[in-house]
Amino acid sequence: MPPPSDTVQAWWYDAFAPVPYVTKPPGARQMVYLVAYDISEPRRLVRIAKICEDFGVRVQYSLFECRLEPDEFQALWGQLEAELDTETDRVVAYPMDQRCVRETVTAGRMVCSEKAVCYLV
Repeated sequence: MPPPSDTVQAWWYDAFAPVPYVTKPPGARQMVYLVAYDISEPRRLVRIAKICEDFGVRVQYSLFECRLEPDEFQALWGQLEAELDTETDRVVAYPMDQRCVRETVTAGRMVCSEKAVCYLV
């Protein structure tokens, strides 16, 4: 992310920080997991999305990047499995180690999809 210019306040970059591994790669025990889902029922879809929001950053409508330790991933996965209808839904998690994260290719700018409240005074 570019440094703030004279016309852009520094607080904006503090409030909307880049994805954590962009500036700092995952640690020795951490992995970046790409978690994607296809959920057939709207209420269950909302619950699955809220679980993912607690663990990672939404990068597409049903795709999250989660930087997690093994026990954190197990907690995420357990919560997701508890909500799924295994007959009609699908959730998949792709682990990425430090090497894969460094070799990730990205084009375009990620739009902040996090819920944020800004008060302008």
